[in-house]
Parts: sequence; structure tokens; C-alpha cells
Amino acid sequence: MSIYQNYLKQIEERKDQGLHPQPIDGAELLSKIIDQIKDVDNEYREDSLNFFIYNVLPGTTSAAGVKAKFLKEIILGESIVEEITPAFALEQLSHMKGGPSVEVLLDLALGEDVAIAEEAAKVLKTQVFLYEADTDRLEDAFKLGSKIAKDIIESYAKAEFFTKLPEIDEEIKVVTYIAGVGDISTDLLSPGGDAHSRSDRELHGQCMFEHNKEMQNELLALKEAHPDKRVMLIAEKGTMGVGSSRMSGVNNVALWTGISSSPYVPFINIAPVIAGTNGIAPIFLTTVGVTGGIGLDLKNWVQQKDENGNTIVDEDGEPILKEVYSVATGTVLTINTKEKKLYNGDQELKDVSAAFTPQKMEFMKAGGSYAVVFGKKLQTFACNVLGIDIPQVYAPSKEVTIEGQGLTAVEKIFNKNAVGTSGATLHAGSYVRAEVNIVGSQDTTGLMTSQELEMMAATVISPIVDGAYQSGCHTASVWDDKSKANIPRLMSFMNDFGLITGRDPKGKYFPMTDVIHKVLNDITVGDWDIIIGGDSHTRMSKGVAFGADSGTVALALATGEASMPIPESVKVTFKGQMKSYMDFRDVVHATQQQMLKQFGGENVFQGRVIEVHIGTLTSDEAFTFTDWTAEMKAKASICISEDETLIESLEIAKGRIQIMIAKGMDNEKQVLKGLVEKAETRITELKTGIKPSLRPDANAKYHAEVIINLDEIAEPMIADPDVNNEDVSKRYTHDNIRPLSYYGGTKKVDLGFVGSCMVHKGDMKILAQMLKNIEAQQGKVEFKAPLVVAPPTYNIVDELKAEGDWEVLQKYSGFEFDDNAPKGLARTKYENMLYLERPGCNLCMGNQEKAEPGDTVMATSTRLFQGRVVKDDGEKKGESLLSSTPVVVLSTILGRTPTLAEYEAAVDGIVLTKFKPSTKQLVR
Repeated sequence: MSIYQNYLKQIEERKDQGLHPQPIDGAELLSKIIDQIKDVDNEYREDSLNFFIYNVLPGTTSAAGVKAKFLKEIILGESIVEEITPAFALEQLSHMKGGPSVEVLLDLALGEDVAIAEEAAKVLKTQVFLYEADTDRLEDAFKLGSKIAKDIIESYAKAEFFTKLPEIDEEIKVVTYIAGVGDISTDLLSPGGDAHSRSDRELHGQCMFEHNKEMQNELLALKEAHPDKRVMLIAEKGTMGVGSSRMSGVNNVALWTGISSSPYVPFINIAPVIAGTNGIAPIFLTTVGVTGGIGLDLKNWVQQKDENGNTIVDEDGEPILKEVYSVATGTVLTINTKEKKLYNGDQELKDVSAAFTPQKMEFMKAGGSYAVVFGKKLQTFACNVLGIDIPQVYAPSKEVTIEGQGLTAVEKIFNKNAVGTSGATLHAGSYVRAEVNIVGSQDTTGLMTSQELEMMAATVISPIVDGAYQSGCHTASVWDDKSKANIPRLMSFMNDFGLITGRDPKGKYFPMTDVIHKVLNDITVGDWDIIIGGDSHTRMSKGVAFGADSGTVALALATGEASMPIPESVKVTFKGQMKSYMDFRDVVHATQQQMLKQFGGENVFQGRVIEVHIGTLTSDEAFTFTDWTAEMKAKASICISEDETLIESLEIAKGRIQIMIAKGMDNEKQVLKGLVEKAETRITELKTGIKPSLRPDANAKYHAEVIINLDEIAEPMIADPDVNNEDVSKRYTHDNIRPLSYYGGTKKVDLGFVGSCMVHKGDMKILAQMLKNIEAQQGKVEFKAPLVVAPPTYNIVDELKAEGDWEVLQKYSGFEFDDNAPKGLARTKYENMLYLERPGCNLCMGNQEKAEPGDTVMATSTRLFQGRVVKDDGEKKGESLLSSTPVVVLSTILGRTPTLAEYEAAVDGIVLTKFKPSTKQLVR
């Protein structure tokens, strides 16, 4: 059967799923289609024309290269296709986004046929995705006296590719759709279990609202009833897009409610309108900007205050909310982009100027942030060639400078890494371009990142980036057919692009499924670094890290830059003393609890950087705090460390990078070797006092300051999804922190999970020691609930084996992973025993394995959203309670939550996290 016949067969199979033909990205299939177009008598010619014109992915896909070449033949008259005139061929090239299409346009513009050159030049003036090879050609032609090249470069200098675009509408009519009450996790928009289909946008679109056809049909009916309006998706009484960065979530919203980006590129929509009573999660809002969309903070429910300005609370101590205005499904509203206000008819509802900053409006006008980033670089190139100053076309970088005010840690990092600024000292609120040091891509969004790179015509990692890593952690649990089809292809692409990859496409080193955040935490060897990663938990204990969507990751890989406002910071310090039986995870949860108590239920962390003065904790342990800040809804976090602690962390990181090198994971550019050298340089700076560790200024200004009293943490703390709360908006939030005693030692636990990025080597050693303690106390270890254990990295497994702890875990386990025969099917039933699973995300990801429906799970992970770790069944809601390793382990031994006395006995003699607040000045 020919490749085209196989494609027709696939089309029929997709019809049964209600899908259109899959977009073409392969050269072989498109070459066959072109042969059929050239054969005027071919029975498939009409369909082949439609496939060629309307169903080919742009950028640097191999199909795009074949398409661009054939369009060139048509323009030059070397091939005659009645349905595709030279003018139409040029129009199609204009929609192909760069790479082969720009190469062809340059061939034509710099060719000998003057008429064709002028037409090609008109198209080139609209393009922004040019790379060094393209601009070098233009510059060389300009220097040789080419008038066409001069004309194009002059157009670029004026940024006509941007200025000639239509302005955004002054009024945008929207009709509301309440997608959920309370925080809306991106699982609702793009479920983890459908991660395998994200790169097939139409197929993935079917999972919108977790495959809820009733909701999908309601949305379609709303669109049909309001054809002249945009649908605004809303999280009522909550935040939209919490829990993950997911470009796929925004892509799905855009697919259902947005605008087509091009008539010649299927299923790529832009400009969704998204809103939340409590705004948009920071990472998700960045993703909205990638698509040129609008994200509104509605504030239509507000806390009630008494006459003294204090928040009025109910009997449970929860703030009482009052509805200021309604956004019930079907409400027609108007967004005035000039006044930057939201209206219902003539009634002004809300100032929404935060959604319409000059930079965000540029993204909307350009169809997304990529075009603006590349446009600025192209304008800079052109002005440099012409030797002129850059005309002020784009909104200038917003520079906020406050005389006499010191800098927070994040302000210091941005001042060091900012590019294209006036050189003034920058404070929070400034909007800048900044160089990125470390970039991470994970495997369930990586295929989308590779697509984004292809569509922006990028072929190699930016030389600015110190290091980048592609993980295999999110698909580590089960090596199934979907993984076998997707992951090797992803690893090959990323390896060729210049990333260090968890799997070697050539098979020279053993496949690594280490959790991406742990690897990034090790390869980040600069406390002044900026890190961008394709996961919301990209929150390192060195430098400042921002979780990002797959598109922003692609942009960082291609350009070595990211553009964003410098966030405000909240300073967190500690006082008092930890009790010997407390785990640092309890400190993390107590931080959230005490912050909410101190600020009357207002989450002052949301959208800001948490500057945590941990001081004495090394990077592995400190990561437990920074990792959880994603659940605190913070934009990012920064650990302020003592010099000696930072040196210790860097030595650990250096050793782990050297292990990666020894395994053969370094590439031709010796990226890992370079990171070791960078670590060594930083250690020398710290030891000699040349450059102490990053610290804020003593007179820095913070949005808020939180002091955590360790003396108040008297028992283990548990984040509870509160699944049966009568107020739906208060379910599945991470703000409901309860003490262990709340459960009275009676709450049944059906499964325990020790794993995810929230645990480190110390947790595995605690687990081993607890099992030995319990055997000593009870004569044997008997599990009354299954305990799933997934170490985050192979390094940890190797170290545990060397120190004897892995042997202890093996002794009590009923299952141990085998990399030579990885599981091919997800486990659906669990026995009451210990499972030693392959390093990786496992249950926390929710895309492969889950607890049994309706289970109550006690886990060390980060996710408690509905359906993530455990689904509901017909009789009982699944619930995922989050706690420390000792609580999880003991809960599975008992089959229920322990009492405080039982807990203290089980951890007796075990050294949990030692943490004392620093006695040194951690400011400059």
C-alpha cells in the first residue's frame, strides 16, 4: 500500500472519531501528493490540491520544505498548476512562517527576474521569523549594492511587518461561559491522561472539559446563538488555569472559542478570551499571551468588610464573599480596549487595564508574543546594518526606577540579565527582555515544543543558553505503545536541536526518566540565573525559575530570551524552632496556612515571587519549599542562602552533573562540562568572597512580609481537597491546610504515594528507617493499604544502593521496577504491599497510572485536583490528601490516618529535616 493510500486509510479511521484529516508534516507523503497534482488525469488530484493548499504544517517540517520548493517552481513558471497562480503561491509562502519558505522568498527576491523579485520582496516585508542564515544573506546582498535587499532592510528597520497590521478592535463583544466554580485546573481543559495526543490538536481538542460532551455542546450552542461575539471562558469564584502551564489547555480553549491563525494551516487558533473571578494563574496568563489572547481578572466576587475594614468570616473562619456583578453563562459583555474597561451595556463593571498593557496589546495585534519577540530582533538587525538608531515602533520596555529604594533578589537577577534597557536600575513593574541561562522541556509537552520550534523555523539552540534538558519523566511509569511512538521521536529532535536528553537517540547511554525539576535543580549552578521550564514546578532553589508553556520554552530555546514584567516579591522569614518529630514538608504547608491567617484569607503570594530566607538548607531540601510555591499560586520563588550552604549545594550539583557526563550524556558542545566549570568558578567566588551569594538589599521594598513561627507547628500538616465542602468553590484548593489531629486517627486511607518532585533522597532514607522501626516495634511490616514509591532520580537510587537503604526497601517490597522489561500497561489494581516504581512522576502526573476510582490517597505529591491522582466513582469522590513522607508511610501501614502519638512513635530516632533559621544577615 502506498504512503498516500495509508493516508486515505487514516482519514477514514479519523472520520469514525469525528476528525478531519491529520495535518501533513512529512516530506514523503507531500511529494506523492505533488506528483498527483502534476498528473492532471489523476483520480486523486482534487483532494491532493486541497491537502497541499490547506493541510500542510508550516515552518521547518520536512513537508514545509517540499511545499516551499514546489511553490517556487510555480512562481518561476517551471511547473504550471492552473489552480495555483504565482500570486497565490506567494500568498501561501507568506503563511508558512519561515525556514524553507523564507529561503525560497530570498531566492526569488535576490534573483534575476525583477518583477518576481519585487513581488517576493513585498511578501518578505511581512515576515518576522528570520534567523542568522537569512539575515546574513540579506546583509551580504545589501553590501553588494542590491536595491531589493536595501528596500527590505529599510522596511524591517521601520518594523512595517508590525505597523501595517490591523489595529485590535476598539470594542470586543463577548458572551460568558462558566467553565467551573472555584479554581479551574488545566486538567479540565487538557487532561493529563490525554497528554499523548497534544501534538494532534484536533484530536486533543476532543478532551476539552475532560471529555464532557454536555459542556462542549453548551459551548457550541452559545457560539451558534452569538455568532458575532467571542466566548469568554470563566472560572467563577476562582482562578483560571491553576496547576500547570499547559499550552495545550490554551490551545484547546482557542480551538473551541478562538480565531483561526491562517486559512492554510488547520486547527491552529489564536486569541482566546479567558477570565477568572480571582484572575488567571501566572503561568497560564503567559500562555494566553503566546496566542495573542486576553486574560481578565474579574474580581466580581469580593470579600465583605466590617466598619473597621476587617474581613467578615463565616463560622469556619472563611471570608464571606459578595457578588459585585454577574457573569452568569450567556451574559453579553463588552471589552473596550481603548478605555480598558469591561461593560455590561452602558454599565461600567471593571477596569481591566492590567490585561491591556502596551506589551499585551502588541501581542494581540501581532497574533501572539513570538511575532513581537522576533520582530524586535529583526528591527534591531536592520538598524544595525543601516547604521541608524532604532525607531520607536514597539512600546518601550517599561522601566520603573525608584530613587533610594534597594533591590529585592528577583530585581537584582533581572537587572543582571536584562537586555535592551537604558541601563537604569529596574524595580518591580518594569517590563523587560531578559537572557535565559537554563531551559527545560518535559516529555508530555515536549512534542508541542518541537512543533513550536518547527513553526518558528528554529533549527538549533541559542548560543546564549548555558544548558537545556529534555526529560522523559512524565511518561516514565508505563512504556506503552503511545510512549514508544512519541518519546524516541521527541528525544531525537531535541538531541539534534542541542539539548541534553534523558534518552539517547543513538542508544549509547541508559534511558533516564529522572524528574525534570530535579535535573534542572542540579544543572542550575548560578544563583543569579534565570530558568525557563515547560512545567509549573520549574522552581529551582538556585536562581529564579519560571514555569512556562511549551511555546515560551520554544522561544527561550530559539532566542535565549524571555520577556516579562519584573514581579513584586513577598519576603518569607522564620522564627522559633522546629520540633524534632516534624518534617520540613510540614513547614511548607504551615507557611501557606500562617500566611492566609496573617492576611485575612488573602493569598498575598499569588502572582508574586516568594523570596524565602531559608539560609541553611541545601538545594535538595530547599527545593521542597520552592516546588510547593506553584501550589501557593506564586509566580516564582527564590531561596536566599548562606554562602557556605550555597557552596555545599553547588558541590552536590557538580557531582551529579559529572555523573551525567560519565554516563555519556554530554553533547558535542560539551554543555555539561561547561556547567561543571561554571559551578567551580562560582564556588571559588564564594570561598574567596569575590562575589557572595545572592541577597536582597536591606532597604528593598516588598508587597508583603510574612514571618513563619516554627513554634506553632506542633503536628504534621495536611493539604486537604475538602471534596465534600458545600461551597463548591472551596473544593480542590491547596489552601485548606489541616493538622493531623483533625482526622482523629480514623480517616480510612486506601493508597499511599511517596514520590514526585516534592521528595528527595532524605525521604527515601526516612522510608527505609521507618520500615525498620515498625518491624522492630511490631515484629513485622504489614501494609493495610498499598504504598507506591517512585524515587525522583536514578542518582538517588544509586546512592541508596551504595548506602544500603535500597536493600531495605527491596526487603519489604512486593514489586520492583525492571528497566530491562518496563511495564507496558498501566496498573489499575493495587495490592496491600510496597511497590518500588521506576524513577519519574508516576501518580502525580495522572496521565498513565492512577489510584483506583473513589480511593482516598495520602501522597507526598503536589496535585490534589479532582481526577488528577484519583477519579471519582459512582458512590464516593476520590480524594488526594498531601502530606509528608512519614505520614504517608504510616497511613499505609495502618490503613488510616495515624494519631499524633502513633506518628511520634513511628519516627522516634529518625533524623527528619534539620532546619534552624539562619542567624546571619541575609541582606546586603
